[in-house]
Amino acid sequence: MTKNIMIVGVGGQGTLLTSRILGGIMLDAGYDVKLSEVHGMAQRGGSVVTFVRYGEKVAEPIVEEGQADVLIAFEKLEALRYAHFLKKDGVLVVNEQKIEPITVVTGACEYPEGIVEGLEKDHTVYKIDAMEEAKKLGNSKVFNIIVLGIAARHMDFSKEAWLTVIEKTVPPKTVEINKKAFLTGYEG
Repeated sequence: MTKNIMIVGVGGQGTLLTSRILGGIMLDAGYDVKLSEVHGMAQRGGSVVTFVRYGEKVAEPIVEEGQADVLIAFEKLEALRYAHFLKKDGVLVVNEQKIEPITVVTGACEYPEGIVEGLEKDHTVYKIDAMEEAKKLGNSKVFNIIVLGIAARHMDFSKEAWLTVIEKTVPPKTVEINKKAFLTGYEG
């Protein structure tokens, strides 16, 4: 059986690092893994989407609409934009950060209100202000690993396996802060 995970966010939020950690834990567990990164306008704060699929044998990297087991959203408007990819019994993990797209900044559109509350009506949602939690740890850049920690609770890998892959994947000087960030989400 193939499992499907999506990571969505805005350029610069660590979507690609998170997908490398996910791919690493799945490979270590002996699964066939396919990753697909869709960058969009990442360098301008645009939407970034990564598909991660794993199982005995995975034919293609793209997750179809209505097939994601877990959707990890680093920004709440991105959660809204991609929620239709979730399975009926899928899990949505949302960082409650608000990053206004250029259309909102220029006044062409308004940022929607009540995004997370609306998503909670149709989906199982776990929300966190991961940026605030990361600041408490002393490094706002690790907010994505906090969100990953929450999502990891809904996957079939041990805490120790996650910590091992984080150690192998992140830059050496950031291993300890990333482990703390992961545990903040995982144990929170």
